[in-house]
Amino acid sequence: MEVTQGAPFESFGLSEATMRAIRNKHYTVSTPVQAGCIPPMLAGKDVIAKAPTGTGKTFAFLLPSLQQIKTDIHAEQVLVMAPTRELARQIADVADTLAPELGIDVLSLIGGKTIENQLQKLHRHPHVIIGTPGRLLDHCRRHSLDLSGVRRVIVDEADQMLQAGFLEDVDTLIGLTPKRRQLLFFSATVPDKIKGLAKKHMQSPLVLNILEGQTIALENIEQRIYMMTEEQKLPKLCQMLTDMNPYLAIVFCNTKERTSLLAGKLIAKGFNIGELHGDMSQGRRNQVLRDFAKAKTQILVATDIAARGIDIEGITHVFNFDVPHDVDYYIHRIGRTGRAGSEGLSIMFATAADENWVRRIEHNIHATITKYTLTGQVKVKASSRPPKKKKTYKDKLPASTYQTTKEKRHKQRHKGGDNRRRR
Repeated sequence: MEVTQGAPFESFGLSEATMRAIRNKHYTVSTPVQAGCIPPMLAGKDVIAKAPTGTGKTFAFLLPSLQQIKTDIHAEQVLVMAPTRELARQIADVADTLAPELGIDVLSLIGGKTIENQLQKLHRHPHVIIGTPGRLLDHCRRHSLDLSGVRRVIVDEADQMLQAGFLEDVDTLIGLTPKRRQLLFFSATVPDKIKGLAKKHMQSPLVLNILEGQTIALENIEQRIYMMTEEQKLPKLCQMLTDMNPYLAIVFCNTKERTSLLAGKLIAKGFNIGELHGDMSQGRRNQVLRDFAKAKTQILVATDIAARGIDIEGITHVFNFDVPHDVDYYIHRIGRTGRAGSEGLSIMFATAADENWVRRIEHNIHATITKYTLTGQVKVKASSRPPKKKKTYKDKLPASTYQTTKEKRHKQRHKGGDNRRRR
């Protein structure tokens, strides 16, 4: 089922308390993912929603989940799983803003926090548990977290769970919940392993394809690609940061090593830099994000850990220092800017070796991105159509071109061809 339009929140049959919570956020009309998910969730159906980031998924699964909690029962009733600590914290922050109006207790369980503090909070049996698979499973093994009463399980960014190697943990956690519970998967893509997990645990799921994201979400973002060599990237980045003087900018690299290396070089050049990647402690990562959100550091050099789930207002520029080798990562990276109707600028540095990846990205977003030379001259103009696919010429002959004499076509065609046949 494809969903392309939103609808007024009043049309979903939400309770008065839920509507008050929505009005407090000054929302009136839902996004397509919310319009597609809220009615079947209220009806108790299992759902697989394929939707890009930045389309309102968090609100889509929290509203019906929180509304149907039985507040008179002090037990874990909703379980939300996220692939990264940052995304889990963001979901918990949104839930915390809705919870007071509905009288609901929310607890986030993520790594990087002391187990003892979490054990103490779990004694009160909060209604909603939000966390990362590793820490959730840890608490289950300690018997401090009881999932036997959970009525709804939500797996956010399911494809990221697969890439991060959490799928087995997710499978185990779902297995610890009752069979008669509602299960929801939200994902930008739905690989075969995710489909397999859904088939194992879901009952006749409703599959939603939200068509809003990849084109509409990018309308406010100007996209550019600069073609250059690897050696020219750092000087060009320094020049652009100096000339453009962005209020807040994220510079994305493909690996932790390249992130650390680039951050060190930019600091040496005198830039005010924050660094964010998976090798840092949770406390340090939180501090870096706080400083960036308050504009204490205006440039954040990061891996794709920052690409999903981090919603910081005021990001004006996104630089792809490396071309992402996952076409969906491009959408998630540049989606950090141009949010809530504001304008944004995305710049990607590409070498000749990145040409195939660039083409894949353009085919994925159904557009041709403007390409510039190192000096800023337009090389390829932007278009609403992706570039034509390159023709590949395949040699029809086998790897070895040797043929026996009677198989050689040029010797069979002439008149004496039959005379050579053995009589």
